[in-house]
Amino acid sequence: MKKKNDSQLNLFKLKIPFEETESPPKDPEDSGDNLSSEFSNSRCVSVDTILIAPDGRNEKKRFRGKGDLVKFRCSSFEKKLLLIKAKKSGLTLSEYCRRSAFGLEITERLSDDQIAIYKTLLQFHNNFKWIGNMFRKKDPRLSGAVYKLAEDIKSHLQKIV
Repeated sequence: MKKKNDSQLNLFKLKIPFEETESPPKDPEDSGDNLSSEFSNSRCVSVDTILIAPDGRNEKKRFRGKGDLVKFRCSSFEKKLLLIKAKKSGLTLSEYCRRSAFGLEITERLSDDQIAIYKTLLQFHNNFKWIGNMFRKKDPRLSGAVYKLAEDIKSHLQKIV
C-alpha cells in the first residue's frame, strides 16, 4: 500500500528547470522515459521571465480627502444668504465659504434667461458689425457709429462673463 502512495505522489510532481542550459535533476526512483515526458509539455511557462517592474508594483496613492472640520457661528439670516449665494455660484456651502475665505474668484452661474439674453446680445453685436461693414465705403460716419455700438455691446458681454 505504501508503494502505491509513493508512485501516486511521483505522478503529481512537477519539475521545471530554472535555466535552459541546466539539465533537470534525476530522481533515482524515476525511469528515464517518464522524465522526458514531463518536460515536453507545451503548456509549461518558463520561470526565467523578466519582470517589467523589478521592484514590484508602485504603491497606490490614496486620496485622503478633507477630514478636518472648521465651524463658525452665524445668524440664520446669514446662513440663508450664504446658501443662496453658494447655490447661485453652483458650489456647495463649504466650497463657497472656503473660496471666499481664501479670496479666490467666485463666479455666479448664469440662469437660463440670462444665457438667452447673452446669446441675443451676441447676435446684435455680430449684426451691427455686418451693418458697419456694409456701409463702410458709402457712409464712413454711419459705419463708425455702428462699430462703436458693436464695441459697447462687446464690452458689456465681457463684463458678464
